[in-house]
Amino acid sequence: MAGEARTMEYLRGHGYPVPAVEEISDDGTDLVMERIDGPSMVDYMSRRPWTIRHQGRALATLHRRLHAIAPPDFLPAAPVGAGDCFLHMDLHPLNVMIGAEGPVVIDWPNAARGDPLVDLGLAWVLMAAGEIPSNPLIAKILGRGRAALINGFLANAEADLGLLRRKLREVVGFKVGDPNMSPSEQRAMWQVVEKLEAPT
Repeated sequence: MAGEARTMEYLRGHGYPVPAVEEISDDGTDLVMERIDGPSMVDYMSRRPWTIRHQGRALATLHRRLHAIAPPDFLPAAPVGAGDCFLHMDLHPLNVMIGAEGPVVIDWPNAARGDPLVDLGLAWVLMAAGEIPSNPLIAKILGRGRAALINGFLANAEADLGLLRRKLREVVGFKVGDPNMSPSEQRAMWQVVEKLEAPT
């Protein structure tokens, strides 16, 4: 927790929207943060589906703002890709809270320095591979919403999308090693890569 608190305090000092650190225990195992009154970006979109594309653009803006901050010396190198930008390594809609003053990014234990395309690629495949209910009608509605979210995100990412697509195989190869990913999510991430790599 001490490392996560240090990361958030650094970012807050650079004007990035993270919760304020209110208290940390002497042994660094307990952390009290500012309470953010508001839903996650996912819950916000589920209640206001007409904002989905806008939220995709807002997520891309959070990425761009983060990657523009010079990473501190204490950040480790990312386990995939090489670079010198500040990365979250898990910056997707479940880790964004919509507070009274706008979006706030949480969950910083994996922060690292590296290639911003890794952060963007992780967000892309995690959004694309999330499980959708099997009910055909609900799946169709959610599938359209997910496409709008990803399109809004990529349109505002200000990245070379060709390079980003080529980076996805490396990104997914790293992410499927995460024990929190279900087998179906792992398969779905590889399907995203295979679809993009298929000849048109």
